[in-house]
Amino acid sequence: MTTTPGRQADQAYDALESMIATLRLHPGAPIVEAELIAQTGLGRTPIREALMRLCSAGLIVQQARRGLRVSDIRLDQHLDLIEARRALERLIAATAARRATPPQRQALLACADAMCRSAQAGDLAAYMNADQGLDRVIHAGCRNPAAVAAVIPMAIQCRRFWYAYQHQGDLQQGARLHQALAQAIAQSSAEAAQQAAEALMDYLRGFAQAVID
Repeated sequence: MTTTPGRQADQAYDALESMIATLRLHPGAPIVEAELIAQTGLGRTPIREALMRLCSAGLIVQQARRGLRVSDIRLDQHLDLIEARRALERLIAATAARRATPPQRQALLACADAMCRSAQAGDLAAYMNADQGLDRVIHAGCRNPAAVAAVIPMAIQCRRFWYAYQHQGDLQQGARLHQALAQAIAQSSAEAAQQAAEALMDYLRGFAQAVID
């Protein structure tokens, strides 16, 4: 079956997002289109479309005479980013609890279970993949494109920050908090979902504060 151009652009975006979040494309690294094409197996057009989206999200920056580069991790701005993300995550979680379809609720639980299994096994790559998958399902389930567009860059920045300083984090605690969020949404409890989102943001803030201190 032929993959549509739009789907190829989404695949390119997902691949590059993962590479940035897991530091395969490290902060400050130059963007070389030919290398990304070779690494992803996708064409120049979807790669360029993905790069444009990542530029809009602030994950890639255009520098005079230096071309495109991966943006830096800004410790001095990270706590503010988490607080801005907190308000959006509360909204998204509550809305997903009200609007998600039954298959989406089941998918959330499956992603959360995968996160817990990966955490117990110490499989960081699988944990990050399940985390990314959980976000996608919640974002689809909330059916609020404006909130999702605003929160995605923040979520990627947080994921990259966590990956960079993972030695100070608790993988299993993070998995439990994501599982609580997934369960609240699956049970259609908007209030519990908001509380779970708050708890997750508290964890990320505490983690970031420990890194900064």
